[in-house]
Amino acid sequence: MNAPNRYELFVLDEGEKLVEITEDTKIPNATTFKIVKEDHTLGNLLRAELLKDSRCLFAGYKVPHPLHPYFLLKVQSDGSVTASKLVTDACQSLLEKLASVEAKFKREFTFMDVDGPAKDVGPYGTVDPAQWEGGKDYLDL
Repeated sequence: MNAPNRYELFVLDEGEKLVEITEDTKIPNATTFKIVKEDHTLGNLLRAELLKDSRCLFAGYKVPHPLHPYFLLKVQSDGSVTASKLVTDACQSLLEKLASVEAKFKREFTFMDVDGPAKDVGPYGTVDPAQWEGGKDYLDL
């Protein structure tokens, strides 16, 4: 088959760098980042986070080929900061958001351990048939 081994898609080889930075010579204040062993998930997150920053004029990414495990991220700043600084700030912001999500996730599971599992969980959350007329769920016909 043409597809590489699965582990080659996320394990760095000996001496391989995670990020390669290339300054753009045609566009002012623009840089291209080649991020190795990552895919659309991180590319789209970084692009979206970069576009929230008012100092960023352009942010876009592409995966040149699905069998090659890297993506190219192009960033252009307004000149007040470097594109590398924008990417660093975006990564820091994403890490803070992920830490917040993790804390909320863990908190919800600690509440579940205290309260115990729900008795009757249907497709629309906890269902108490006694609250409906005749003991039927509102979806029972």
